[in-house]
Amino acid sequence: MTHALMPAAPQPLEKENDDYFRKGCNPLAQTGRSKLQNQRAALNQQILKAVRMRTGAENLLKVATNQKVREQVRLELSFVNSDLQMLKEELEGLNISVGVYQSTEEAFMIPLIPLGLKETKDVDFSVVLKDFILEHYSEDGYLYEDEIADLMDLRQACRTPSRDTAGVELLMSYFIQLGFVESRFFPHTRQMGLLFTWYDSLTGVPVSQQNLLLEKASILFNIGALYTQIGTRSNRQTQAGLENAVDAFQRAAGVLSYLKETFTHTPSYDMSPAMLSVLVKMMLAQAQESVFEKISLPGIQNEFFMLVKVAQEAAKVGEVYQHLHSAMSQAPVKENIPYSWASLACVKAHHYRALAHYFVATLLIDHQLKPGADEDHQEKCLSQLYNHMPEGLTPLATLKNDHQRRQLGKCHLRRAVTHHKESVREASLCKKLRDIQVLQEVLSAAHQRSRLKYSQYQEDDDLLNLIDAPDIVSKTEQEVEIILPQFSKVTTTDFFQKLGPLSVFSANKRWTPPRSIHFTAEKGEVGFTFRGNAPVQVYFLDPSCSAALAGAKEGDYIVSIQGIDCKWLTVSEVIKLLKSFGEEEIEMKVVSLLDSASSMHNKSATYSVGMQKTYSMICLAIEDDDKSDKTKKVSKKLSFLSWGTNKNRQKSASTLCLPAVGVARPHIKKKFPTPFSLLNTDSSLY
Repeated sequence: MTHALMPAAPQPLEKENDDYFRKGCNPLAQTGRSKLQNQRAALNQQILKAVRMRTGAENLLKVATNQKVREQVRLELSFVNSDLQMLKEELEGLNISVGVYQSTEEAFMIPLIPLGLKETKDVDFSVVLKDFILEHYSEDGYLYEDEIADLMDLRQACRTPSRDTAGVELLMSYFIQLGFVESRFFPHTRQMGLLFTWYDSLTGVPVSQQNLLLEKASILFNIGALYTQIGTRSNRQTQAGLENAVDAFQRAAGVLSYLKETFTHTPSYDMSPAMLSVLVKMMLAQAQESVFEKISLPGIQNEFFMLVKVAQEAAKVGEVYQHLHSAMSQAPVKENIPYSWASLACVKAHHYRALAHYFVATLLIDHQLKPGADEDHQEKCLSQLYNHMPEGLTPLATLKNDHQRRQLGKCHLRRAVTHHKESVREASLCKKLRDIQVLQEVLSAAHQRSRLKYSQYQEDDDLLNLIDAPDIVSKTEQEVEIILPQFSKVTTTDFFQKLGPLSVFSANKRWTPPRSIHFTAEKGEVGFTFRGNAPVQVYFLDPSCSAALAGAKEGDYIVSIQGIDCKWLTVSEVIKLLKSFGEEEIEMKVVSLLDSASSMHNKSATYSVGMQKTYSMICLAIEDDDKSDKTKKVSKKLSFLSWGTNKNRQKSASTLCLPAVGVARPHIKKKFPTPFSLLNTDSSLY
């Protein structure tokens, strides 16, 4: 058996503090990650100060005319730029901190790259939202203090999410909540005066905007970053841990891809489309690396077909890291991508390509084609290792000829040693990578193993006789792919649902102040019917009824009856509420949309019994149950709304209706024009 990838004993994961708040981690808990985030916040402030000093020096340099002053400013500017570069390098080191984000103290594994969470400043929603509630919704903003406090608490908790699925759900809940808040309080026509500030996770430079786009995009970035931290923190010495790592990196790639497609004009470098494309590639590369580790975890047996499989898996990992390094080297990404990340991608590209050549060399040198062996299968596997065999060689002839096998195997060993040398050299050029001891140990051990095997078969004339080993075709049994975020699986309640259904009560619809309508149900008739479904609208208003005389209009939304909030009540619930007051004077508050064209719902809500797919007037007659149909008097006015008994309900429900299949059209007096010609043909029953 080979020993390059044999893992050490499983390491315990970081145990989170039990004193975490319900909605997030305790920001005061002295965990390694909280200390790291505190360092990040402090560095962000230092970077902000340095950026301001640099901006001031550049402005002074533009306006200064004295030569001595200009020279002094240039000198100070060089010092500021030097300090700024040092701060950015220090910030870069936080993201690749092995001791905090990864459990590799005794594991013989190459570390992975996580993303640090973006930091933000506090935001006080209270004043702005209270003023908007009073101005736009004509309600007392102080009645919503608890809801505003919940929103601010949720935002604060999102700054320190727990590193697990609960933390991801917390961030997703806030992201969904921001959608509600945007619809409720952020009209398209003006700014609300709230300034959201987020720090770039790669450069530490702050970005501020007065709309929720930056807030939503930054939360999405942090969801992806949290997934990367979950992936790097997974126990990669167990199958379950590696499966979790693969899943976490695929989900991180999905969130970052969704961010790139949804928010295309973010002003922050770390969320630019070019940078996000690179980050998606990096997450998929690390997922593919975890797939390789999962296959090799039980141990790589020195067996022909097993070595073919792991060789192609290693070639696949080397290929995706080579593409990642190429993407990191392109402008404008290379200006802002951490140097250690690009170096590590190059190191891994050479390392895994070296492993692929080593495994192929092992299967060629160590395994002879014996009588009774499945030579057809071996020939097929060997032919599929290359796009084309070296000149003068064929798969079957190579398998049968010991000398050819050994010569081709030594060619692969030489290429393996070359790639190992390059990976070690790249790692030595980066200070951050030189400080990661486990990385140096893995690279050195793999290099030494390939050199040792090559020295066992090296001959004096190898430099003259050896040909160049062909590239190995990459192949994997589990192609990693993007997993898009599934926000629908997170249940979130709108904090401000008391304002009413969002489809009607939103920031982009203008309202009249609530009007009080005082009316009575004369002889069981209120003079109008209803339409819609939460909120209910006044419809078919009799101009001579008391409600119309008090100022009610068709299309008015009923927001309260006798002080009871009705914005979420259905037609049947409103009817039941009105019925409870009998013939008492009723105070009903209504509002109207200033845009009358959109003030009516498409759906017509009716109250009918025993009728299917028809429209009916809601007739309510407040009468005693012991009255018979024969003794009832028909009002001279149109009975717009009445409550009926069980015996009379079907009759009253069908006073006016559209014809439907299987239902006879009732007789309608000619002096009453049918109002149903006003209904949309696509309306449906409530």
